[in-house]
Amino acid sequence: MTVTRAADILGVDAVWFVEPSFAELPGPVYNTILADYEIDEGRLLLDGEEEPLALAFHGADGWIAGTFLFRKPSSNLIGQFEGTTGEILQEDRAAWTAAVREYFSMKLMAEVPPAMEDLNPDRRAILRDLIAGIWGKAAGGICLDCCCGSGVGSLVLRDLGFAPVSYDNDETLLARGLAEHRLLPEETMWIDARIASRYLQPVPKGIAIMAGEINDFSMEMWERILAELFAITREALVTVGTEKEALLIREWGSAPGRTIEIRENPVDPIYDRWVCVARPV
Repeated sequence: MTVTRAADILGVDAVWFVEPSFAELPGPVYNTILADYEIDEGRLLLDGEEEPLALAFHGADGWIAGTFLFRKPSSNLIGQFEGTTGEILQEDRAAWTAAVREYFSMKLMAEVPPAMEDLNPDRRAILRDLIAGIWGKAAGGICLDCCCGSGVGSLVLRDLGFAPVSYDNDETLLARGLAEHRLLPEETMWIDARIASRYLQPVPKGIAIMAGEINDFSMEMWERILAELFAITREALVTVGTEKEALLIREWGSAPGRTIEIRENPVDPIYDRWVCVARPV
């Protein structure tokens, strides 16, 4: 599988990743799997602090790489690289992260049939007015799109000048959003939002648009998802369909140093009727 960003950074024509999905990048087992390949050449990629970002090995099947965004390389792997005809490269961590997201997003698009189109054409403008009324334009600030679905929130964030980082656990919705270009490969992750902090550093803002339906069956899941969002953002905007759900979110999110404001949004009586805004006190 050829992926231009990752291959270009590593200085190769094409590269495969040993990890099967973005969500599995933290798994130490992939150090062992990568070390089992018979190789004749290596590339070690470091960040600006000279911390390992990736190792790529060349063998009979071409270039295969493992990435260390969320785990450390084993001493065996480093030793194996040192025993090859190898080259040490350097790249900005953010640029490599975008390349890895792109690789796995393109892999998802190639392997997963997309969900049916689910976007109400009017929703983009309604949601843009809602977010702009609370935050205005972001001048390039990063904003998480938690449980992004097929990507209308990410589309609107870009409209307003934000740089979205989008994530969801429904691969068919992600495939639809990527196919429609509402989601961009370099910004998108297929992960479990209940453990988002394993993959994301704290950022200024985040959204969770149409969180729910929150009921007895899904309540624990949504509490964990939103706890993660609140933990890795300074401000968060969450929309739900009912006042009962909004009151639950205020209960979950209120904490020392943080307040949850609830407001009604009658412009959208279905998707985003109730809006919860988490801010530092």
